[in-house]
Amino acid sequence: MTQKVVILGSTNVDRFLSVDRYAKPGETLHVDQGQQNYGGGKGANQAIATARMKADTTFISKVGQDGIADFMFEGFAEAGLNTDYVLKSDTADTGQAFITVDAKGNNMIYVYGGANMTMTPEDVEKAASVIAEADYIVAQLEVPVPAIIRAFEIAREHGVTTILNPAPASTLSEELLTLIDVIIPNEFESEILSGIPVEDEPSMKKNVDYFLNLGVKVVLITLGERGTYYATKETSGLVEAYRVKVVDTTAAGDTFIGAFVSRFDIAAMNIEEAIDFANKAASYTVQKSGAQISIPWLDEVEPKE
Repeated sequence: MTQKVVILGSTNVDRFLSVDRYAKPGETLHVDQGQQNYGGGKGANQAIATARMKADTTFISKVGQDGIADFMFEGFAEAGLNTDYVLKSDTADTGQAFITVDAKGNNMIYVYGGANMTMTPEDVEKAASVIAEADYIVAQLEVPVPAIIRAFEIAREHGVTTILNPAPASTLSEELLTLIDVIIPNEFESEILSGIPVEDEPSMKKNVDYFLNLGVKVVLITLGERGTYYATKETSGLVEAYRVKVVDTTAAGDTFIGAFVSRFDIAAMNIEEAIDFANKAASYTVQKSGAQISIPWLDEVEPKE
């Protein structure tokens, strides 16, 4: 069955720079290649990933009137993404992310929210009908929390499963926490939310218990090359990552989430299967540079025989 998924989140133009190593404070380094611009934003990345995994995907987002994100809509259309609810702000420019990647594939990212931060509950109301008809709605923290809360309220009213990727890391209000069915932080985001460092299995257990005790049904803590730790009230476990040569980790987490939601069935609780599929998809992303251009298609992750 094809999943119907709504992604609420950011659209950014990524300003991308490759370096051999990061400069020290006060140091100037020369680079061999000039800045390149790509499509990005956690919301857009996750929407692209979900659509490329052949889920029926609608994207709720906001861009500026400046036109710098126009090129991204070709990629949205190619993936089959519904962009009827990508709105334009009258007051802010399109969001941008400034990304530096070193020779080891590590990245540093600085984000200007721009139009993303003008998303309002009223904007979300315009997409109420498509939220109500979805199986899942996914949000991150690159749009204002009141908009996320309204989207999750609409979802709850219609029995739609809510999924939050709490990135970039931030404390969450009790109002939002009570509306989350599935939460997918990485280990650093989980620590910020719970106050408990993720160092070993006992500390991971304490982290997931923190979320489960708040009423979250499913907790996934992504651990990079170590895999993904998951838990519900009934079960828990670690699903190992795929071992590949890492070129650039940009959008790997977003690919994971898009692939996971395209395969997850909360009624069947096929968590390990969905995580393994998501880990496999993310392993393709890290072998390429860039954000959306590195997100694989379903036929790459599961080639047809």
